[in-house]
Amino acid sequence: MSRLKTITRRGFLIGSVALAGGVAFGAYMVTKPHANPLLEGAGQGDTAITPYVLINADGVTLITPRADKGQGAYSVQAALIAEELDVELDQIRVDPGPPSPAYWNTALADEAAAFMVPSGGRAERVAHGVLSAVMKTMGMQITGGSTTVPDGFMKLRQAGAVARETLKLAAAQKTGTAMADLRTEAGRVILPDGSSLSYMELAPIAADITPPQEIALREPSEWRLIGKPMRRIDIVAKSTGTQNFGIDHKVDGMVHAAIVLNPAQGGPMNSFDASEALTMRGVRDVVQITGGVAVIADNTWRAFQAASAIRFDWGPAPFPATMDAHWETLSNSFTEEFEDSRQRDDGDVDISFAESAGLISAEYRAPYLAHAPLEPLSAIVRIDNDAAEVWTGTQVPRFIQKNVGRIAGIEADKVTVHALYMGGSFGHRLEDEVVKQAAEIAVKMKGTPVKLTYSREQDMTHDFPRQIAMARMRGVVRNGQVDSYDLGIAMPSVVMSQMARQELSVPGPDSQIVAGAWDQPFAIPNHRVTGYRALQLAPISSWRSVGASSNGFFYNAGLDELIHAAGADPLTERIRLCDDDEARKVLEAVGEMSGWDGVLGDGRGRGVALTQSFGVHCAQVVEVTSTDAGIRIEKVWVAAEVGTVIDPVNFDNLVKGGVLFGLGHAMNCEITYTDGIADQSNFDTYEGMRMHQCPVIEVRGLENGARVLGIGEPPVPPAAPALAGAIFAATGTRLREMPFSKFVDFA
Repeated sequence: MSRLKTITRRGFLIGSVALAGGVAFGAYMVTKPHANPLLEGAGQGDTAITPYVLINADGVTLITPRADKGQGAYSVQAALIAEELDVELDQIRVDPGPPSPAYWNTALADEAAAFMVPSGGRAERVAHGVLSAVMKTMGMQITGGSTTVPDGFMKLRQAGAVARETLKLAAAQKTGTAMADLRTEAGRVILPDGSSLSYMELAPIAADITPPQEIALREPSEWRLIGKPMRRIDIVAKSTGTQNFGIDHKVDGMVHAAIVLNPAQGGPMNSFDASEALTMRGVRDVVQITGGVAVIADNTWRAFQAASAIRFDWGPAPFPATMDAHWETLSNSFTEEFEDSRQRDDGDVDISFAESAGLISAEYRAPYLAHAPLEPLSAIVRIDNDAAEVWTGTQVPRFIQKNVGRIAGIEADKVTVHALYMGGSFGHRLEDEVVKQAAEIAVKMKGTPVKLTYSREQDMTHDFPRQIAMARMRGVVRNGQVDSYDLGIAMPSVVMSQMARQELSVPGPDSQIVAGAWDQPFAIPNHRVTGYRALQLAPISSWRSVGASSNGFFYNAGLDELIHAAGADPLTERIRLCDDDEARKVLEAVGEMSGWDGVLGDGRGRGVALTQSFGVHCAQVVEVTSTDAGIRIEKVWVAAEVGTVIDPVNFDNLVKGGVLFGLGHAMNCEITYTDGIADQSNFDTYEGMRMHQCPVIEVRGLENGARVLGIGEPPVPPAAPALAGAIFAATGTRLREMPFSKFVDFA
């Protein structure tokens, strides 16, 4: 796409910006300009306009800055713009656009604000405002936290509406027709006599028009796309094998690289001998990079082969060598010294326990988990004397700009990032180590594009996995009801580990230590949730649903044990305890969907779980049968409250994918370390759910809430506890540690 010319309009909230050969429209809601290339020469208090719609002689391009990693993000963003712009999805192209702080994620502050202060009211609004201002100032262009839809629902529709009305003004100016007599349809402005003007021919006129700023968005009854089944814009390419992903990308003149890092992740390299590798066919050079070496060759296979011929003397990992030591670190963290947060402390748990003769307690464990997307990491980097260019799949393009600029010794705004399609992520592409490593190689080969590709084994063993975690539950039941529930959760800080790699620090408690536990919608009279920040162990990162991925299991498993001790029904007691109308409707919906009627018998069992994460209440019922071959998962029912379902087809697919992701990992997956080295290196030792094990899944999206929310992550946390509850109901075996295959067999 063309480079934007710098243009300013004092006080604009929404407007247009002239392009070389076209016109762009956008929405931008800041009062202080960001320090970015679009603002060069801007005066004090001026606002640059963010582009979302590019119209030129080639057609209409919609800018979709939230990354697509298989979840349909480009399609949903395009649909939100197209809804108001009056174009069809088969008429447009999409482009992620250049990295820019103007694309900061407006929805990232929601969950953090709720954690900082009591939910609702002025205090939360103030906290949200403060966090939003910080993220805006930093230009946090990040895809994550199921925020693509809540971030774009209003501003992308506004951008489309502004573009539409500006094009109508252009048509009115060109033809002398009153605005009220014009309408738009399928990329054209329709005149009263039925003739029409294309958006492309109106674009040059629109570039000189001051856009209207107050435009009412269309009512839901008028929506053409939102809420209707859509065909994703990438579905044909992906179905026919013609979609290019990051690992497929090529640049003229590029060389290929493979790296070797200490298998004990983060450990030093004492020495290496590359003499044999340097003699191998196609090898151009072997160079040292941070933590290891890189082989440069004329293709990836030869680079891999040469890398395996290098001999090393490695130092030990900077974390405990054995899993026993990791678990011991967590076990020792349940003390006041390590207390990180206590955002839930209702009633008086201690008095309740002192007055009870029957204290119930249990301990739960969740292992490290790899991201393990189907596409291994790769990146292409070219560094020149005063500029750099990057091609890769990423969720953090501005971090890439900063880091490549630092390595190349140039300003970040001189780094061009081309965001490419990703073959999965699950949080993997929130990291940019592969790009930094490629940049270290490229800086030694100025002017030559370097494509660095990880092997599958390297991708898994040098991943930054999901956090290891432990929880301890104590509780009391009285008169057939849950009366007291105390849950302590210990894990290392995901935020600290992840941000340290970006040379950033985040003050205050880590909300992810208790995410999916502290704010659950149950009014238990005496209820306490405490987070304990364990010492940092193996390096970790955000994994699909982050803290809630393990805490959804901990919280629901503990609640299940208390409900069972009370002699109550798992669903009925949850509904009785629920103090949130939206959550209660979700529980009632999943009960109605599944025909919940208590104990099944004959080796059959059902479990239920509800987790609120990322603002979404998601409940699941899992049904299993105990067979001679092991546990067979028969069916799963899912209900989730998201406010508005943008695309029912994509919604259904995302929910089902999340359920299978959660079930498969709970069944079989873990990353363990021996001498600081990951034991699992490929899918033969990190086995998720097999095709024959996939259950039938029924999904219902509820639309009762005022907020429009995302669904990429919320289906994951309830899956494991619902499965554990079903297995207990069928067999009497209580599962308190994942993966469950350590304790039961699966058919």
